[in-house]
Parts: sequence; C-alpha cells; structure tokens
Amino acid sequence: MNSLFERLKEGERSALACAITLVESQHPLKQASAQILLNLVLQEAKKKYEKFGQKALSFRIGLTGPPGAGKSTFIESFGKMLTSEGHKVAVLAVDPSSSTTGGSLLGDKTRMTELSRDYNAYVRPSPASGCLGGVTRSTNEAIALCECAGYDIVIVETVGVGQSEFHVSYMVDLFAMIVSPAGGDELQGLKKGIVELVDMVIVNKADGDLIPSARRIQSDYISALKFVRRKFKVWRPLVLCVSSRTNEGIPDLWTDMLEFKSILMESGDLELQRKKQYSMWMWIHIEYNLLNAFKKHPEIKTLVSDIEKQVHDGVITPGQASDILLKKFLGPL
Repeated sequence: MNSLFERLKEGERSALACAITLVESQHPLKQASAQILLNLVLQEAKKKYEKFGQKALSFRIGLTGPPGAGKSTFIESFGKMLTSEGHKVAVLAVDPSSSTTGGSLLGDKTRMTELSRDYNAYVRPSPASGCLGGVTRSTNEAIALCECAGYDIVIVETVGVGQSEFHVSYMVDLFAMIVSPAGGDELQGLKKGIVELVDMVIVNKADGDLIPSARRIQSDYISALKFVRRKFKVWRPLVLCVSSRTNEGIPDLWTDMLEFKSILMESGDLELQRKKQYSMWMWIHIEYNLLNAFKKHPEIKTLVSDIEKQVHDGVITPGQASDILLKKFLGPL
C-alpha cells in the first residue's frame, strides 16, 4: 500500500485508476487493503490542512439533472476551460447500471472524449451496479483519492433519477442542477425536492432559438427559489444561463462558483460542510456493511424466500416481514 500511496501522491494516473478500482471492490481482502490506503490518504490530507488551512481544500462540485439536459457536454466545456486555466480536474460520473446485466447505461467517458484526453483531467465512470449504497460508498473514497493525486477540482455527476442526487449533495461543497429549456416540465426539480439541496441552477443550451425559453425558465426558477429555505444563511441560490456549445456564460458561472466558495470559507460553513461530509461517509459505510451482513446471515438466507412469498400472497405486510427478519437477525435483545 505504501508504494501505491507514494505513486498516488506523485499524481500517477495509473495509480489513481488502480486505487479507485481497489476501493470499488467488494472483496473483503481488497476492502481491508483499501482502508489501509485511505488511512494514509486522509492522514496526508490532514497534514496539508494543518499547514495551509482552508486553502488546502479542493473544490468539490456536484452536478445533477435529468437525462438530456446536456450534463456531459457541459462538463466537457467547463472542464476544458478549467484545465486551460491551470487547474487539475477529476470527473466522477456516477453512472447508473442495469440491475439485471450490471452493464453501464451512460458510458460518460465516451461522451467526454476531449476532456478524457486532457493531461490535466481525469474522467472516471462509477457504475451503480443496481445498488445506490454501493455507489455512494465508493464515491466518497474516489473523491479523497483524486484529491491526494493533486486534482484541485473534483466534479461528481449524477443522472438525476432516483435518490442518488440526495446522497451526492452531501458529498460536495457546491451542488448544482442542470436543466434544459427543451425539457418540457421546466420546474421538475421542485417536485422531487432537489431544488432544496441546490446552490445553483444552471439553464444549459441557452443559445440560438432556445434563448427565449432559457430566459423564461431562468425567471421561473428565480421566482420559485424565493420560497425555498436556504441551505446556507450566507448564500442565496443563483439561476444562470449557459451554452455548452458556444461557452457563453461558462466563465461567469465559474466566477460565481468561486465567490460561493470564498463566502463559505469566510463564514466557516465550508469547514462545517466538510465535517458533515465525513459523518455522512461514516453512516454510508454503516448502512452498507449492515445490509451486507444482513443478506449474508445464514438464517436470513434460509427464511427470506418463504417470507417474500408470504408478502406476495398477502399473508403478511412488508412491514411485518421486515420485523420478522430483523428479529431473527438481531436475536434476543
């Protein structure tokens, strides 16, 4: 692990790929090795923080949005602009996968071809494997590994379906939702409560004939956000129009993102946010490990088929089934 850690600190891309593969593994021995590596990584991060303070912190940006909003195109344009300014950018695409075949549905790396070839960028799809807990468990680790490898901006992308965006919002410093003026139901984010989590709404594809629609959606979101409780007292969520095709608005967006980080650093909210991220990281592991232990329990494996049949037949409710299995798992208290 020491050798891999040293290579990782040097920013070796193959070492980063190897390290992320290690933390994504569900094999018990590899998981144990991953924890040894992560301990070294987090100790190194602690040393940097003690020496440089908040300046040592990378910028963690979460992006969500419905399919078709142009997230990958936006990330490529945004990422290329950042690398041209001297930043090192890591993109972790939380890529939903088929629960039946295990196959990836997005293949983000193939859609970010230019950014993937950029020496100062690293693009890594993280397959969901049909289990949200599995994704979030490894995403936290991957963020820490990218930072250890010298990436000062880490972008976490989620597809914006299911519950993944709620988990990602607790892993990042700034959480933004990307919407498209051609999306039909413009205020869909409000229905799912995502807007309560976002620090920015980015209206993408604001070019050509779509400019009037983009401006209208921008106005709608600005009005709607007035009634949403703020995440931070020091920050009112922004709604910005950009075009990934022409790059219009993207430099201004980055300026606003930097202002967000600066304001949170000054108020102490960024440091508090990082502490919350570590707590959430711990609880994600607890949930994941408990569920794994539950499913592997010999008596549970014996009982579960019969209990499921009783639920299907209407003999017992799902809640009663859960109580029966949990009592068997926990034993007499």
